[in-house]
Parts: sequence; C-alpha cells; structure tokens
Amino acid sequence: MESVRAVLIDIDGVLTVSWQPLPGAVEALREIREAGLAVALVTNTTSRTRASIAATLADAGFPVAAGDVLTAPAVTAAYLAEHWPGARCALLNSGDIREDLEGVTVLDTNDTDDTDGVPDVVVVGGAGPEFDYAALDRAFGHLQRGAGLVAMHRNLYWRTDAGLRLDSGAFLVGLEQAARVEAEVTGKPSAAFFAAALAHLGVGARDALMIGDDIESDVLAAQRVSVTGVLVKTGKYLPETHEAASGTPDHVIESFADLPALLGLAQQKL
Repeated sequence: MESVRAVLIDIDGVLTVSWQPLPGAVEALREIREAGLAVALVTNTTSRTRASIAATLADAGFPVAAGDVLTAPAVTAAYLAEHWPGARCALLNSGDIREDLEGVTVLDTNDTDDTDGVPDVVVVGGAGPEFDYAALDRAFGHLQRGAGLVAMHRNLYWRTDAGLRLDSGAFLVGLEQAARVEAEVTGKPSAAFFAAALAHLGVGARDALMIGDDIESDVLAAQRVSVTGVLVKTGKYLPETHEAASGTPDHVIESFADLPALLGLAQQKL
C-alpha cells in the first residue's frame, strides 16, 4: 500500500446512502486529503450533475469540489464525441444530467417518432419512473431501425435508505436481447472509465486504489486494469454476491471509515 498515490472512490454506498454520510466517512476522507493523496470520486450516478453531487457532499461536510467528481454522464459525453461525433441521441434516464452531456445533441423524446427525430444512438442512463413500457418500447423501435446503443452502466440495483432498488441494467439486458444488439458501456466497469479517472489524476494504475461497494463493477473491474481493489461491506454489498463473484478483491474492509488504517495513515502520524 506504500505506493498508493491516488484513491478512486465510489460515492453511493461507500460515502453515502441516499446522500446521507455513512458513519466515519467524512472524517476518513479528510484524513486521506490531509495525507496528500489525490482523490477522484468516480460514480455511475446518473440522477445528478457533477456540480450538484459536489454541492450535496460539501454541504454534508465532505472536502469535495466539482472537479473531484467524475460521473458516467461526463465520460459518456466524451465517448460520444469521439465515437459518435455529431450523433443525435435519444436519452432514457431518470434525472436531468444535460449539463454534464456537453456537446451531445439530445432529442426531445416526444419528437423521436418523427422521421426528422429518429436518433443515431439510444443512450441509457439510470432507471426510474421514466423507464415505463412506452419509453422502453420506443427505444426498442429505434434499435430495430439501426440506432446504436450506449449505456452509462450495467448496474442491476443500488441501495437507498428504503433498501435495494432496481436499476437500468435489468432493462438494458432486455433491450439487448430483444433488439439483438450489444450496448457499448461507458461507465464502470468499462476500462475506459478507469482510464479517464487515472488520466484526470495524472497517476498510473499501479499507483491507485479503487474503493467500492459493487464487487464486480467497482473492485474487480479496477483490478483488471491493475488498480488495487478494496471492497466495503456497506451499500449494495451482499455476502452472497461476494461469494459468487468472478474474482477476489485485493482487500475487504467493513466501511470507508477503515480505509485510512488500511493505507497506514495512522502510523504515518506517529
């Protein structure tokens, strides 16, 4: 752990649940900051913009600014600019994230049945009430007509203060199977997302650590690109998911509050 210069941190389920700080998380992040480690908050959250996320966390006491937050929508915008330049996109997402989709042409979903409004790409974000039959069927129709499929993530569920809630990954599988297409995933667990986070911090993979509550999308995905992976037993963590995972985390801790000790920060103060 002595070589760690940067920490990539998932937000939902690691620092907060339903945007309320988990015990000891604020203090732990302050300690990591004070130790001089670079920090990036890397999240598949698609319901809020980077600025909104940073403001909410700062109001809760976390030492965070908008520049510390890297979201799936922001990475998606960069991906679309590179791979689908000028594309017209139909966005299926819960929450207003257009601020983070800079340069992306997002069609009005009410107009996308018209010839002039047929999209080049269907972009799937996070699930919510917007994922009703009409919206999913409309997306299916676009895919049948040749539109590409880009997904911000494949998360099946996330945890709120009311328990686990279904996420867009469950619907994405159905769209892929029905339309016989495969989505291009831009957020975690894609290697491109981690590459963007490392580039943002200016560090190499072996100098970084990723801490998350999703063993597949956060931890093992990071380990596949040579980033040290740390799993926390908070948020969406389930023992059965841990046991059935496709690999083994480098480290497992009870919560984010235990990360400074894992990094040896307490010893450095002595």
